[in-house]
Amino acid sequence: MASSHTHRYFIALLLLSAAFSPTSSDDAKFAKSLIQFKQSLTNAAALDAWRDPAGGVTRLCSRNTPLWSGCLCLHGSLVGLRLEGMGLGGAIDAEALAELPLYTFSVARNNFTGPMPDLGRLTRLRSLYLSDNGFRGEIRGDAFAGMRSVRKVVLAGNYFTGRIPASLVELPRLVDLRLQDNMFGGRLPEFRQANLTANFSNNRLRGSIPAALSGLNATSFYGNLELCGTPLAPCRIKKHFPKMPFIAAALAGAALSAFITLTIVHRRRPKHLKYSKSMDGFPMEDPKPPNKKKKADQRLCFVNHNIERFELDDLLRASAQVLGSGSFGSSYKAALPGRHSYVVRRFRKMNNLSREDFSSHMARLGRLSHPNLVPLVAFHYTKDEKLLITKFIENGSLASHLHGNRGSGRPGLDWATRLRIIKGVARGLAYLYRELPTLSLPHGHLKSSNVLLDSNYQPLVADYALAPVMDKGNAEQLMAAYKSPESAQSEGVTRKTDVWSLGILILEVLTGQFPASYLKQGRGPSSDLATWVGSVVGEEWAAEVLDRDMGGSAVELLKIGMSCCEWDVERRWDMREAVERIQELEE
Repeated sequence: MASSHTHRYFIALLLLSAAFSPTSSDDAKFAKSLIQFKQSLTNAAALDAWRDPAGGVTRLCSRNTPLWSGCLCLHGSLVGLRLEGMGLGGAIDAEALAELPLYTFSVARNNFTGPMPDLGRLTRLRSLYLSDNGFRGEIRGDAFAGMRSVRKVVLAGNYFTGRIPASLVELPRLVDLRLQDNMFGGRLPEFRQANLTANFSNNRLRGSIPAALSGLNATSFYGNLELCGTPLAPCRIKKHFPKMPFIAAALAGAALSAFITLTIVHRRRPKHLKYSKSMDGFPMEDPKPPNKKKKADQRLCFVNHNIERFELDDLLRASAQVLGSGSFGSSYKAALPGRHSYVVRRFRKMNNLSREDFSSHMARLGRLSHPNLVPLVAFHYTKDEKLLITKFIENGSLASHLHGNRGSGRPGLDWATRLRIIKGVARGLAYLYRELPTLSLPHGHLKSSNVLLDSNYQPLVADYALAPVMDKGNAEQLMAAYKSPESAQSEGVTRKTDVWSLGILILEVLTGQFPASYLKQGRGPSSDLATWVGSVVGEEWAAEVLDRDMGGSAVELLKIGMSCCEWDVERRWDMREAVERIQELEE
């Protein structure tokens, strides 16, 4: 996403690298090209001022001040277009743009779709921003061949597929490349540019990282399950395991005996509940005694290929701690010697799923990778129970930090930390919405106990995209999305229902109050945190509502939370707008 200081930086570059000879007569010609460009756009109300004046002289700039919205000016000359966050759609008329002396072109955070526009004729261009749109498909290998002056290319947050264009490698002045949050595949090209800064995270790239890129931070490659080499883990030869037949009865025995063993180990150790117990009110239950006549086939199905393989038997032998019992079942922490600790979750509410349907959905979730999502590692299927294995996140849940610290002597979450948490949650949700476009509820169970915090208080969202593998009756009874107003009024859930849950989470973070609607089967406005907040709005509303640890731009975030909790679904923001508004807040 382009920022104002980024554009100031590139304007400074223009002062050093370009010579201008502006003439007033050029503006009339440029104005015609701008109007031609506008005609290919939809929802272009923000550009209403782009029109020929009646009987007057057309002027686009007054020294460094633009007279036409979205224009960038330097010494009275047009040097770029910055059309960000205007809701623009339609087509980008590259032929019209080619008639303009553009050094910067940005349409970030709009609604453009379809293939990448053919911008190869913009030979003066220094910086290109197409991020956070709906561009999709493969980019031609020679798409950037004519843009040899380009220094910065930002294509992040789209749906581009195929290989990274080879012509990017040939750009001699490229110093900044942002391709994260797309679906690029294949191997990373051998970029030759010195001092290149790049981000390739959250794509589908594979193979060894080229030596020229090995000096980048590891975060530049996160979310590509099949990438390896410095600065990630070393590449290794994949081991192939023969497929073995499964017997449903034996698998059921394996799952039950595993949890019997984990529970026995737990009883021999003092409880250490680093996660907060879920607030859904389900009591802990010991697993049923296993059928001793059945032998366990203790095989796990791994969906995360960056994890060193282990067996269910390894979890049986590991030291274990019970973490609690939530909406769907019990959770245990298993610490494997010399490896990471994992959370083993026992699900009891998915009995209607066939093995193929369950496995297919888990494989889909296993392909998801984002710094703000808890990654799924493996699963174990039986007819009566399902196990999901995820990494253990060491700092507990957001719920425990918001509601479990008062009077404990532990410091609360300051405003900066709370805002970073909300921003991280929003980024994780935005990724889910991009990667799971066919799901009506890409999350469905967002609440503070399903937001976990790592040692740096970075949030990782858990329990996402489980609605497709849940029995509908159990989902309606247990999942947070079904506490929304539209569900309570029997109108059904939509993709905006997750926005409602995000709004409730924002209000919970700001007020420090736990939403009663997640504790009860609330079916009216009186049980909702959003309604309580709305009821106290007045002249001193901020002081009445905000938690004692709040400050900064908390009031702005409170307004966002209220907009996300709009009772009328039609008036409620969609996820894209909610995420954009959150990311705009200053930390």
